Amino acid sequence: MTQEEQDELQTLLVYLKTLADQTRLRILGLLAAEKRSVEELAALLDLKASTVSWHLARLKEIDLVVMKAEGNTHVYRMNGRGLGRINKLLAAPERAVMIGDVEADAWERKVLRDFVEEGRLKGIPAYRKKRQIIVRWLVGQFQQGRTYTEKEVNEMIARYHPDTAYLRRELVGEKLMQREHGMYWRTDADGDGMDGVGEMKAEAAPQDKPEA
Repeated sequence: MTQEEQDELQTLLVYLKTLADQTRLRILGLLAAEKRSVEELAALLDLKASTVSWHLARLKEIDLVVMKAEGNTHVYRMNGRGLGRINKLLAAPERAVMIGDVEADAWERKVLRDFVEEGRLKGIPAYRKKRQIIVRWLVGQFQQGRTYTEKEVNEMIARYHPDTAYLRRELVGEKLMQREHGMYWRTDADGDGMDGVGEMKAEAAPQDKPEA
C-alpha cells in the first residue's frame, strides 16, 4: 500500500468513526433540509446546546458542516463538498476491503492481548472466532516443513497451555496441522504473522472457558 493510499484509508476511517453516532446523523439530516443554529438543533433534538456544539465540532473537523455568523448567531449547514469527498473515498471497492482488513487486524490483536500473557495462554476462548485466532497464533510456534510426533506436539503445546489434547484437536480441526500415522505437521501459512505476539502483556478481561 502506498503512502497516499494509507493516508486516504486513515481519512476514510476518521470519517466513518465520526459518523458512527446516531446524534450526528440526526444533526446532518436536519441540516440537509435547511441551515440551523445550535439553539434550533438543541430544541429539535431535545439536547443541551453544549452537547450539540460538541457534535457539530466533530462534524466540522471532517468538513461535513460549515458555520456562518449571522449577526450574533452561529448558523450551520451541511457541506456538500465534504460529503462528496466521502463518496469519492468510498467509490473504490478495494478501500472497503482495506478497511475490513484494518478492523480485523485490530480485533485479532485485542483477542491476543486478552488471552496471551508473557507467552502463555490465560484461557481458551469459548467463542469460535476468538479460538481460531488463538490456534492460528499457536500453530505459529511450530516450524514449517517439520514433522512432529504426538508427544512432541503435546510438549510444544504444554509450553503455552496445559490442555494439550484439546488444543491439539483444535489445530487439526482447523486444518492448521495435519495428522497421519501418528505424525503431525503444519499445513497453514497464516500463523507466521503472529509469531512473537506472545510477548504482549494482556489487558484485564474475563477468561472464557472452552465449550463442552
